Amino acid sequence: MPKAVSLLQADPSPALLPPPRPGAALALGLAMLAPFALWGTAMAAMKPLLAGCDPLVLASFRLVPAGLVLLLAARLLGRPLRIDPQDWPWLLLFAAVDGSLFQGLLARGLGQTGAGLGSVLIDSQPLLVALLARGLFGEAINPVGWLGLLIGLAGIACLGLPPELLRHWWLEGPATLGVRPWSHGEPWMLAAAAAMAVGTVLCRFASRRSDPVAITGWHLLLGGLPLVLAVLVPPMLEVGGQRALALAAVWPQWSWGEWGLMAYASLLGSALAYGLFFWFASSGDLTGFTALTFLTPVFALLCGGVLLGERLRPLQWLGVLLALASVLLVNRRGVLWHGPGPGPVPEPGQAGTPESG
Repeated sequence: MPKAVSLLQADPSPALLPPPRPGAALALGLAMLAPFALWGTAMAAMKPLLAGCDPLVLASFRLVPAGLVLLLAARLLGRPLRIDPQDWPWLLLFAAVDGSLFQGLLARGLGQTGAGLGSVLIDSQPLLVALLARGLFGEAINPVGWLGLLIGLAGIACLGLPPELLRHWWLEGPATLGVRPWSHGEPWMLAAAAAMAVGTVLCRFASRRSDPVAITGWHLLLGGLPLVLAVLVPPMLEVGGQRALALAAVWPQWSWGEWGLMAYASLLGSALAYGLFFWFASSGDLTGFTALTFLTPVFALLCGGVLLGERLRPLQWLGVLLALASVLLVNRRGVLWHGPGPGPVPEPGQAGTPESG
């Protein structure tokens, strides 16, 4: 057989394959971290806006423009906007739970909860996602993964809760501190965390046959429409001149700087953040990826340090270390529990091999 023919028929050697592009792994890692960095700063941007508008108005301004921008970006990138007919029921449920319900609960709770405690409650959803992914997709967690999730919860508690409250919670109680650690906003934030956890799982069902970027854009747009109706219908029911006054009262009285914060929360903290988040969540290790949520308050604190010159307290540094340790444990739980060794690598979108725990 001629040499040229034998070379064509031979299997390609790994040494002959082109090397991976430099920086590709770094770019992928930064893209995976971006949603949590954007969310960490978007919550801080939204909180002062609640002083000038209703929570449902804020949620509407966050969702609807973000959905339109994400669908436009998908179109410009040549991605299909059409939703498979079999995905529509899942998309509508996804939009209702993660769009309307989650954003409404988040905006409602954010106005009545301290920023630190609110972040702790909303960022507790990786534990709920892990439970759902374990039951629905058979994703392996094992004891190392559970330990990492619990360490992550401890980390965000150190990052968000006042040290006096942590020190005296069980010993003397909050009454001795003259503070109210639990206001009426906490149940709303816990419900929002549960809604986001369920929505993260629903994303996989909604994007089985459709493009995940298009699914995310449609879910933001469709999820925002009920919020818009909830804002506009009550004023429209007014009679005569009262209707115009009621509609005018709905529009936020924000300064240009506050409108800039709203644009940041909608375009970057929603369109870009949710587009990247649900792109990665639609395949791969759902438990490991959502564990990065524990880094959201870390990014918020680091942003405050860089832009505002704020310094972290020793307890917050401990929280940063715990959050980083939790992400490492959850994402490396298979190797740490079983040890390195050859084994089949699951395809993207498939659950990992069953493990104990």
